[in-house]
Amino acid sequence: LLYGAGLRIGEALSLDRREVEPARAELRVRGKGDKERVVPLLPVVREAIAAYLALCPWRTEALFVGKRGKRLQPTVIQALVRRLRRALDLPETATPHALRHSFATHLLSDGADLRAIQELLGHASLSTTQRYTAVDGARLAQVHAAAHPRA
Repeated sequence: LLYGAGLRIGEALSLDRREVEPARAELRVRGKGDKERVVPLLPVVREAIAAYLALCPWRTEALFVGKRGKRLQPTVIQALVRRLRRALDLPETATPHALRHSFATHLLSDGADLRAIQELLGHASLSTTQRYTAVDGARLAQVHAAAHPRA
């Protein structure tokens, strides 16, 4: 959900089971400021949610729960990612939020419109979205060559 749909960790962990239907290709998300947006769900994400729901022994309101059946907190996920990062010898920049950045950057590098990415991320300001998208020099040159009348 963090990478596949560009969700913030808090958005993913605040989801309730009733809001997530693996058969649906989209998800309504409550973001910052309690703003709601609709994000598409990739088939692989829907399959992962369905597998998780089939294995989860708890039938609570919360989608993501810990071993005692309570809603997971962001600190639990952050600690897990820290342990995985050390075990896999990944850089300190490998964080849950980095998955959201990667979502935006990969969409942009594959040609998605910055305004569409803004909507998917739930940003009020386009300048916020621009900070999320690390535009590489090759992509800028490609856009310039395709759009400039004298290129």
